[in-house]
Amino acid sequence: MWNYKTPGIPDDAFERSESVPITKEEVRVIQISKARLCPGYTVYDIGCGSGSISIEAAIQVESGKVIAIDYDPNAIELTKKNIEKFGLTNISVILGNAKEKISELDLADAIFVGGTGGDTEEIVNLCQNKLKSGGRIVIGIILIETLYSVLKSLEKLQFDSVDITQVTISKSRKTSTGTMMLARNPVTIISATKI
Repeated sequence: MWNYKTPGIPDDAFERSESVPITKEEVRVIQISKARLCPGYTVYDIGCGSGSISIEAAIQVESGKVIAIDYDPNAIELTKKNIEKFGLTNISVILGNAKEKISELDLADAIFVGGTGGDTEEIVNLCQNKLKSGGRIVIGIILIETLYSVLKSLEKLQFDSVDITQVTISKSRKTSTGTMMLARNPVTIISATKI
């Protein structure tokens, strides 16, 4: 389905649903690069939504594995459809509250934290114990309050190489008179390394 090693699968290549969010293509590319994935890695995708991060990560880790978690049954079904569409076999899908499921998982080399229903800070705290030394955490944030609380948590947990990148994307759309640029909501990406 995607015949390239580089991330950046177009959004329209994924099965989509109005009720299930997707991490947009350009934001996804940055998040994947910030995770610094290698073949053989174990990766969590917490709040997997449509599974777009899981798909991109699974391609990068090759023989490794991705664990996709979401509490929304619609998101889990959509993620499963996308796994099948892309023909991937190294993704496991878990329906449930990440705060309860994280403790049951193997140690991770990288963790993506996305839609968490307002529990991002608590999930980051739980992930600290499940991330290998030198492992990377990448958190996609849209709310200023979440940004502040996550930064405080990362500082308290003594993560290293904390990077904050805000991404504002505009995409072109043809109109009857030409091409216009439509802005998408900005996303802040925090990435850090566990000491």
